Amino acid sequence: MTYLVTGGAGFIGSHLCEALLRRGEHVVALDNFNDYYDPRRKRRNVAPLLDQAGFTLWEGDLRNLDSLKALFAQHQPSHIAHLGGMANPRYSMQYPLLYEAVNVGGTINLWECVARGKVKAFVQASTSSVYGLSPTPWSETTPTDRPLSPYAATKKAAEVLGYTFHYQYQIPTRIVRFFTVYGPKGRPDMTPSLFVEAMRRNQPITLFNGGEGVYRDWTYIDDIVSGVLAALDTDLEFEVFNLGNSQPVMLRSFIDTLQAITGLSVTINAQPLPSADPPITYADTSKALALLNWSPVTDIEAGLERYWEWYQAEQTNG
Repeated sequence: MTYLVTGGAGFIGSHLCEALLRRGEHVVALDNFNDYYDPRRKRRNVAPLLDQAGFTLWEGDLRNLDSLKALFAQHQPSHIAHLGGMANPRYSMQYPLLYEAVNVGGTINLWECVARGKVKAFVQASTSSVYGLSPTPWSETTPTDRPLSPYAATKKAAEVLGYTFHYQYQIPTRIVRFFTVYGPKGRPDMTPSLFVEAMRRNQPITLFNGGEGVYRDWTYIDDIVSGVLAALDTDLEFEVFNLGNSQPVMLRSFIDTLQAITGLSVTINAQPLPSADPPITYADTSKALALLNWSPVTDIEAGLERYWEWYQAEQTNG
């Protein structure tokens, strides 16, 4: 069997590739190494994998159908973990056409190949952002028809397309909605990286509403990867799953924990919450527990300690 991981050099994708290789799978990682952030970070993510037996790096773009067709013709993947795409709700407000082209058009291109291949399972990454301002906690039956950003809207569109292609071609498909993923190799535009960088430089950090009344369901990377693996391994035909920690943490408390772990102090620049951000994210993961036997195991203190250890090592080695 061959596992294709789109976005395989990114934060979540590279962790998933490592996990699949550890259990002896053949893995093809697709990534375009775009300049949304420094592509050298992604190359560092996959550098340890390049010499491993069973690993192939395919440099290509989801928007390039010919490249995808060539990949499928050469490697004939049996399992797909579609993690690639444009992230960040606020950035999508500036570049909605880019998000449509990658998250929607790129997903259609991938499905064009999947539908004509020999794929046994398709897992597609989505986001908690699809829930918008719906009352929490969010279950998979919570309405998702009022997204707050082009990012969220394109991810919801990709979910709907996933069902359509599943229905037409009978390919077992699982949608996994990620909740505020953090941990080693996290993107530089994500909150832990932004905060730690500012704290190290004695610069103020922007904290929406001063950190009061803003909650995020921080989910550690290892828990996310175990959830994706469970979704890949199940034999369910079509399902949607929340993958979250189910313990929202107020942003102010998150900062306090980060200060205690790092020993760094913080200066806060309070700003209003952007219109693309909900005040709280909160996953109901009872469905994932019932159908995937999955539940998160990493609390915020342990996760941030591991992140800080990785961050310090990066500073030493980088």
